[in-house]
Amino acid sequence: MSAPSAILAVLGNAAELLSPSRESNLMTVLLILVLLVALVLGLVTLLMVVHFTRSARLARQREMPRNRLLPLVRRFQPSSFAVPNRWLAIRSHNPHAVQAALGLLRPRPCSWEEGLSAAQDRKLFISPSVDGWILVMGSSLPEPGQDVDKCFHFIVALSQKLGAVQFFNVNPATRSHAWVQADHGQIQRAYAWAGQTLWNQGRITKAELDLRLKCFDYADSSDRIYFDQIDPTAFNAERVPHLAARWSVDPSSVHARMPREIQGIAGELARSRKS
Repeated sequence: MSAPSAILAVLGNAAELLSPSRESNLMTVLLILVLLVALVLGLVTLLMVVHFTRSARLARQREMPRNRLLPLVRRFQPSSFAVPNRWLAIRSHNPHAVQAALGLLRPRPCSWEEGLSAAQDRKLFISPSVDGWILVMGSSLPEPGQDVDKCFHFIVALSQKLGAVQFFNVNPATRSHAWVQADHGQIQRAYAWAGQTLWNQGRITKAELDLRLKCFDYADSSDRIYFDQIDPTAFNAERVPHLAARWSVDPSSVHARMPREIQGIAGELARSRKS
C-alpha cells in the first residue's frame, strides 16, 4: 500500500471515531440553550410579578389617605347594622313632636351610633326623619309576648297623637314576631306570634301576601315539624325587616346613608308608659 493511501485510511478511521463525539457535543449545547431560555423566561415572569405587586401596593397606599377623609357613614356598610328587636315607624318630619308624644325623659341630642347604643341600654332612640318616617328604637318598647294588651294600648294612644304609627317586633332566637299598622287611633292590621298567635286583627295586606308570610289564626297550632319546608314562624321572623321596607322603612338599610352630622334624640320612656 502506498503512503498516500495509508494516510487517507487513517484519517477516514479517525473521522468515523470522532463523528459520534461531535453529535454528543451538539446535543449538550442544545440542552444548555434550552435551559438558558427557560431560566430567562422564569426570570422575566418573576420580575413582572414583582412589578405588578409593587404597583398594586403603591396604589393602595395612595388610596388610604383619601379613604380616611371620607365620612364614616359612607364607608359603613348596611350589613354592619343589626336589625333591632323592636321599633316604631311614625309618619312625621318632626322628631320633637314624637318626643313629646312619648313623654321622653331626660332627652338629649345624639348621633346615630350613640342612639343605637342607648337603645340597647333600656333607653329609646328617636331618629331623624327618613323618607318621611321617624324610627323609634329601644328595648323599653312594649313586647307583645310579655303583655299584648299593653302593646295594643301603647300603639293606639301614640297613633291618636301622631297619626300613622307602625310597630315591629322580632326575636330570631325564639322566632317571636309582630307587626302592626295603626292610623289615628285605629288598628288597620296587626299580627303577633310568640309560641302561639297573640294578636291577629284586620285584613292581610298585599305586602304580607307578596312576602308569603304565614299568619296563624288563634286556634291554629304551629307545633309541628316541617321536614320538606322551612318553619313558617322562623320564615316570618326573618322577613319582618322586608315587611317594614314595604310598609315604611327597614332600619337596617338606614344607618349607612344617614349623614353623620344629622342627630336624633335619646332618652328614657316614662315609667307610666312602660307599665
